[in-house]
Amino acid sequence: MRTNDRTTGGSNSSRRRFLRAVGAAGLGTAVAGCLGGGGGPYEIGMVDALSGSLSPYGDRNQRGVDFALEDVNAVGIGEDERELDITVEDSESSEGPGVSSAQKLVNQDGAPLLIGAVSSGVSTAIYDSVTEAADVLQISQNSTSPRLSDRPDLMRMSPSGQTKGTALANLLSDDGQNSVAVTFVNNDYGQGLSEVFEQEFDGEVPYNQPHDQGKGSYSGEVSEMHDAGADAWLFITYAEEFTVMINEAYEQGLTEQYDLYGAESTIADEILQNTPEGSHDGMTGITESAPVDQQNYQDFKSRFEDEHGEAPTVWSAYAYDAVVVSALSIHLADEFEGPALKEVVRDLTRPEGTKVMTFEEAVNEVDPGGDPSAINYEGVSGPIDLDENGDPKGFYQIYHVEDHSYEFGDFITG
Repeated sequence: MRTNDRTTGGSNSSRRRFLRAVGAAGLGTAVAGCLGGGGGPYEIGMVDALSGSLSPYGDRNQRGVDFALEDVNAVGIGEDERELDITVEDSESSEGPGVSSAQKLVNQDGAPLLIGAVSSGVSTAIYDSVTEAADVLQISQNSTSPRLSDRPDLMRMSPSGQTKGTALANLLSDDGQNSVAVTFVNNDYGQGLSEVFEQEFDGEVPYNQPHDQGKGSYSGEVSEMHDAGADAWLFITYAEEFTVMINEAYEQGLTEQYDLYGAESTIADEILQNTPEGSHDGMTGITESAPVDQQNYQDFKSRFEDEHGEAPTVWSAYAYDAVVVSALSIHLADEFEGPALKEVVRDLTRPEGTKVMTFEEAVNEVDPGGDPSAINYEGVSGPIDLDENGDPKGFYQIYHVEDHSYEFGDFITG
């Protein structure tokens, strides 16, 4: 068995975060794109939402990233057991800053592998503007829009919203809803999910309109939804925007007049903290879920609770797996270059190989530069099984808001 007793350190919360193993301190910096020589760490980039509408999810991502780095660097990558460093840049939850951060990581730092992003709109913008032309492997940690499937070289750890959009439509139909007013954030995430919902919903959608991120008021959108005369409202948006909307609707006495529905980004502790009790009790939605009965998820959950005093979100699990899949791609690729990394990333997650549940199990099963199809990495977020579109399998769960807290119900498998 390969062992390594190096320990890792933490990370700061500045805009540009550099996650470095303590054991690598003082070593020469590895040149990105060069597989051999030096013995320094492999350096890759990550674009995360450290500020803006999606910062609650970005913060949780970092916890999963930290755990993954500990596990990878305790073993090491390749014959010389090199460590992994991740330079993290802030997307500010918006496409422009996200693209700028990716350009810095890829074009200036020379990273051949980029993890990013949280927002689907940011992920596709990075791919279209940066990673596709640079032939860099990009793995989104959290993006769910069906539109990512149109870019088969853009991998992701969270499942496509295609299944979620269909599940939302079925949920509302099963609840007896005949008409729904939909407001969606005006980016690839919102557009893609709202399109699937409208296509699949059996009833009428008299209002299905976008809203911009980051506005101080959405009273206009709330009034338009009210005027649409629908039975129910569906919010496809982010925590910050949803908080503003629900507060304004509650102040007008509208939240008790409609059945409220949402998706994964309308569930967050920050929403409960910034809305009045009773403001959206009875709301129902569908969110991504981890495989809660799977042993390696249970181990991850226990470790997370010991460290942070609370259970992990599935977004932390996706971020963890994004790092481990990146490290295994480096371990198995012929060289530390984007094209070589792309060649192996799908196969190491496919069910034809020997099931491995951890990074250590994987590197004990297959030698550096070996056959990626010899293993099937099943992560803490569940079976990944990246398909021809770069999409994984996934799990979903129905949630409800009761007494100003979240309760979880049935599971749906993607």
